[in-house]
Amino acid sequence: MGRRGRRAQLAVLLVIGALALAACGMRGAGAGGGGDAAGGENFTIKFSHVVAPATPKGQAAEKFKELVEQRSGGRITVEVYPNSELYGDKDELQALQSNSVQVLAPASAKFTTIAPALQVLDLPFLFNSVEDIPKVASPDSAVGKAIYENEALAANNIKVMGLWDNGLKQLSSNTEMRTPESLAGLSFRIQPSDVLRTQFEKWGASATPMAFSEVYNALQQGVVSGQENPYSNIESQNMHTVQSHITESNHGYVGYVLVINNEFFQSLPPDLQTVVQESADEASAYNREVAAKLNADARTTIEQAGTTTITDLTPEERQAFKDRVVPSVWEQYADIIGPELVNDLLAQQNSQ
Repeated sequence: MGRRGRRAQLAVLLVIGALALAACGMRGAGAGGGGDAAGGENFTIKFSHVVAPATPKGQAAEKFKELVEQRSGGRITVEVYPNSELYGDKDELQALQSNSVQVLAPASAKFTTIAPALQVLDLPFLFNSVEDIPKVASPDSAVGKAIYENEALAANNIKVMGLWDNGLKQLSSNTEMRTPESLAGLSFRIQPSDVLRTQFEKWGASATPMAFSEVYNALQQGVVSGQENPYSNIESQNMHTVQSHITESNHGYVGYVLVINNEFFQSLPPDLQTVVQESADEASAYNREVAAKLNADARTTIEQAGTTTITDLTPEERQAFKDRVVPSVWEQYADIIGPELVNDLLAQQNSQ
């Protein structure tokens, strides 16, 4: 082959090499590290949570996965990791901020250190019934704005996409609990929240922050006397098998703040941002539909197990628990949550 032929061959090889490198670069783009047949970017969302798949949060997470993957036409893959399989209570928020996971739905109490105002959802007796939740915590309400427009979360690269319910909390222990005095000397596992700690202290009990995955063993071994959770969490973790008494107090709310790493969200093309947010909205509506049913079913399962006596408080008995903590606990944390918000909520309570 002559010199001119070798030069032509070299030029062709260089062009082929450049095209191959460009193709590799395209395939490597995006969080998912892949490209579809049309040459667009693919993305992977890792969604970590700490509860069982059958719970309201677990089912809503699967619904979110289904909707995102369907609406994105396969451009987004959602990997759901339940039961603390990937990250537990102690490190999931750090994982979110570092983009090791992209989506979480932690209980509002988990945000205490970075967004103290979210402790508004920990206030005891904030809701009288599950029917009150959508109204009191809607995005345009005072409570909703403290969540959806929270500047501290935004400053920590966290975007709020929704609020998921798990219903109202019940008390469990190995002691019958009909009055606040029944709790004197008992110790209860709580999520890491000063509001929750103070709540139990007002009832004469002590409180120990503990990861959700550790609660069953702590109850079984007597490390703590009891805990507070909705029925679906109690039943799905078999807590009732090591607790002889549950009091249906409906004293507190377990709300999960559905969040996404904001830098990751902003890296998505606009059409996929819309897909993710609309899927979050629909999954949030779905969550609310299933939460009430799952909690009712869980209570039935607990009753049928025969290991636990469930005490239904009379209105007067529930009011005795409430009087110990409202308004005293609300007022104690007004400066942290926001005085204007707490005053507004107290005014709503007084008008009922």
